Amino acid sequence: MTSVNKKEIDKFSKMANEWWDPEGKFKPLHKFNPTRIKYIKEHIINNFKLKNKLRPLSGINILDIGCGGGLLSEPMSRMGANVTGIDASDKNIKIAKLHSNKNKLKINYLCSSPEKLKITKKFDVILNMEIVEHVEDIDFFLKSCSKLLKKNGLMFVATINKTLKSYIFAIVGAEYVLRWLPIGTHEWEKFVKPEDLKKILIKYDLSLGKLDGMNFNIVKDEWSISRDLSVNYIGKFIKN
Repeated sequence: MTSVNKKEIDKFSKMANEWWDPEGKFKPLHKFNPTRIKYIKEHIINNFKLKNKLRPLSGINILDIGCGGGLLSEPMSRMGANVTGIDASDKNIKIAKLHSNKNKLKINYLCSSPEKLKITKKFDVILNMEIVEHVEDIDFFLKSCSKLLKKNGLMFVATINKTLKSYIFAIVGAEYVLRWLPIGTHEWEKFVKPEDLKKILIKYDLSLGKLDGMNFNIVKDEWSISRDLSVNYIGKFIKN
């Protein structure tokens, strides 16, 4: 079995050179990156009771799955975490390595999917950010991820809800009207309802710790955490 959807990998490989262009095809990710970084950081600090003010994630082992060009891996590394970033696109990994070397960051980047990862150690934190809606088999993917997480470790999942509103906002609005994303970036059929995500993760010993919406304010031109889960949402799950 595989969690890799070749069509999705090809799609993102073609855009790989634009990962670090804040005005390029990944502009929406650059826009909401500060919000998700803050969310992840605060939950990790509270969960592991970390006290280092200068390097707040010092000593934490993080696996960033579907890391792309390293938009999350790099800030996590700067905050002191030991980061491993994996992606099934070789082109994405090359871009990520190049950028982290340029910034003198020690990040272990590997071209792999979770089920093929040849690492014996388990991680304190796994990041599945905007990836589950692009995999071949979500159940198998999350099962493979769970095996890589330590007991009492955290898994963060950010994705898009499967609602009429998400179709209007995330596909019609973001791809066709506002042209924030290339047409075809998302498929509504692959969006995941929070209750379906919870059901899968419970099977693999992960219980829900927190679930929040992520909303875009078009007037302020910024993202924020909210209670509205109808389009984008982010969850923290704890390994039992």
